[in-house]
Amino acid sequence: MDHQTDRVQELVDQLTREEKLSLVHGHVDPTRSATGYLPGVERLDVPEFRLVDGPLGVRVPGESSTAFPAPLAVAATFDPDLARQKGAAIGRETRALGQDSLLAPGLNLIRMPHCGRNFEYYSEDPVVTSAFAAASVEGVQSQDVIATPKHYVANNQETDRAVVSADVSERALRELYLPGFEAAVESGAGSVMTSYNRVNGTHMSENERLVTDVLKEEFGFDGYTVSDWYGTESTVAAANAGLDLEMPGIPMEAMMGPAMEDDGADAEDEAAEGDEASPDAGDAPEEIDLGEFEDGMPDPENHGQFAEPLGEAIDAGEVPESRLDDMVARVLGQMAACGALDGEQTDGAIDTDEHRELASEIASRGQVLLENDGVLPFADDVDVALVGPNLDEPTLGGGGSSETTPIEATTTVEGVEARASEGGGDVTVARGVAPIEDLSFFDLGEDDEEAEFDGSIDDAVAAAEDADVALVVVRDQATEALDRPDLRLPGDQDDLVEAVAAANENTVVAVRSSGPVELPWREDVAAILTSWYPGQADGESLATVCWGDVDASGRLPVTFAPESEYPARAPEQYPGVDGHASYDEGVFVGYRHFDAGRGTATYPFGHGHSYAAFEYRDATAVDESTVEVTVANVAERDGREVVQAYVRPPEADVERPERELGGFTAVDVPAGEERTVTIDLDDLAFAHYDEVGGWATPAGEYAVEIGRSAQDLRLSTTVER
Repeated sequence: MDHQTDRVQELVDQLTREEKLSLVHGHVDPTRSATGYLPGVERLDVPEFRLVDGPLGVRVPGESSTAFPAPLAVAATFDPDLARQKGAAIGRETRALGQDSLLAPGLNLIRMPHCGRNFEYYSEDPVVTSAFAAASVEGVQSQDVIATPKHYVANNQETDRAVVSADVSERALRELYLPGFEAAVESGAGSVMTSYNRVNGTHMSENERLVTDVLKEEFGFDGYTVSDWYGTESTVAAANAGLDLEMPGIPMEAMMGPAMEDDGADAEDEAAEGDEASPDAGDAPEEIDLGEFEDGMPDPENHGQFAEPLGEAIDAGEVPESRLDDMVARVLGQMAACGALDGEQTDGAIDTDEHRELASEIASRGQVLLENDGVLPFADDVDVALVGPNLDEPTLGGGGSSETTPIEATTTVEGVEARASEGGGDVTVARGVAPIEDLSFFDLGEDDEEAEFDGSIDDAVAAAEDADVALVVVRDQATEALDRPDLRLPGDQDDLVEAVAAANENTVVAVRSSGPVELPWREDVAAILTSWYPGQADGESLATVCWGDVDASGRLPVTFAPESEYPARAPEQYPGVDGHASYDEGVFVGYRHFDAGRGTATYPFGHGHSYAAFEYRDATAVDESTVEVTVANVAERDGREVVQAYVRPPEADVERPERELGGFTAVDVPAGEERTVTIDLDDLAFAHYDEVGGWATPAGEYAVEIGRSAQDLRLSTTVER
């Protein structure tokens, strides 16, 4: 909707300068519940407005909510409708917890597998990212909650994220990094969060070309832009560039105190409203030692830029008064759009049966079967040696602002034991190696007490020798503000897998990870599942897939490969040199890089086995943007297939990827039956961006290759453009 409604304009005309300024920067929340807070204007019946994390579930200190699987797991379903349902569920829980705007979804393309926040994002592919972006935004905003796609734009690493410049071509921006945000805007996103990083030398909070010219004018975004927390680098440059709302607007000690304390205490008597609130509200620490997170954290002095300094800049003629009016109108416009301005929002609901079932369904369907020599699915009465360092806790997600505390969760042990008991099988548990600790900047200042561990790899081997199958559950470590140092599993987990595999030929490995990991033992095990971060349904969902209660239907939204095979391998590309990361791989990111022969993938984009078997038949072009294909299930059990259509361009003078994903669909096919599916092809797969002339789609014949992954293509047809 246009943010300049009559009601909004009347309010802007009635607000004083001081009141306007109070609506464009954050304040201390007297309830200590919000990630970001605006106090409202009681005189004009403008209510308080609260913004809250996050993409895996609602994060309110001291409160619980449904812990959904990570967005990467959602994308692995290749079913945007699940993202829409998840968005609606998180929207309902946002309202139930008294919040108005959700700081999600995360839409950064997965450029490098090391990025500590890859689990918060969807894919290495812009068409997949765009589809899930649109669905998530629609779901969230269906519940009278403002969605906030983030982090705009090219925020593809956590190392030096607050200062590094992503030096990226206009073509790569247009073809890879911007489409997800454009799709979110087209779906009605009410807010967009700018990223910490610079793009081509300019901080995103000050990047007028990308924020105003592209996002607001070209894409038609009429909501408000909000800074990432402590990411407003200036007053004049940021305001004139198009940043509308500074967050959090308060000192980091006041911001981090409640989050780190997480006791849910009522702080209404401890923190005053507005700018006069004590920075030490809620007994916040006077100083925070950031330790290993220091290179990934913003400057804590970046607050208050849009308070008095903005008023002074307007008085000095450095920022037009009309710019402040526009900022306020955009914020009020979205308050009106979600019903907050008139008190017409829904009440919401939290931790419902529907939400739990949805979390479980996504966690099950998002698991990807990378390898299987027939050991999966398990027989009902199988005896299992369950091995792994973190079996007694669910893998809820990575560290940082996306952390969620569930009301109920199923540990790996609980889920596997419950399912095994249904068929009369026994489960023997052996951890094998010490637990892998979670990483989070919310744990800063806590004493690092090493948990006692008295197990051994020998114990795990003994358990494996006496069991029918061994199920080894391993995990990585990932967190906001810190990239993974490499793609190896931390600790001695690789040694554990190798030892167990040597003891039991029916060894299955389930990998909980934030993205690709190296699997040096992959040829020595019978099956590999990647479960990403499954959330509160951890053990339940793993058992459901291992025993075959549902098909293994997830597919890879990112390519798995050895660390040395990915693009951007040079230090100048990642993590950057002298504050600059050169994106000179251009558009050859993810499978585009591997298809061009610039690296060798272990498991290609789109890969994933099923317990069923599928044949592809009769691919035809319906029109220039649509193809049909028949998928037959030739197995004796039902299955779910993800049909992928890739567009191969005609010969041209411009260097282009060998093929680009045009569209996809997930379809249930009963045993012995077939289904004809229609796939819509995204224009993005046909066009390329010319630095001078803009978007171009050369006339000619385009091959549409249809199959199960970027490297398993079964049929082809052609379309004319």
